[in-house]
Amino acid sequence: MQDILSMIAQLERPRLLVRAARFGVDDYDRAQRLPRLLDRPFAPGTGEAIMLLLELEAELDTARRSKSPDYAVSRHVDVLIALMGEARALRHMRPAGPSAMG
Repeated sequence: MQDILSMIAQLERPRLLVRAARFGVDDYDRAQRLPRLLDRPFAPGTGEAIMLLLELEAELDTARRSKSPDYAVSRHVDVLIALMGEARALRHMRPAGPSAMG
């Protein structure tokens, strides 16, 4: 299976969406945002959250590309903020490399 961070890095989205999300990522609060975005009573673990967010983001991107009347750019930005925030958290949880082990 492809590495989760590689999957995120391979996303190609309009610059304006990505730029808007970058403005919000520093204020990202997973405990508040994830339950609302994922329609759950609590925030799942980081890996699970990323997988769920990737699915949700793909659905939003499909709606954007098809010009669906149900598409909401604000929701898409919210999901991208959460995805960036979770990716950042995952990067901080992983060891830096072989030298970090010894």
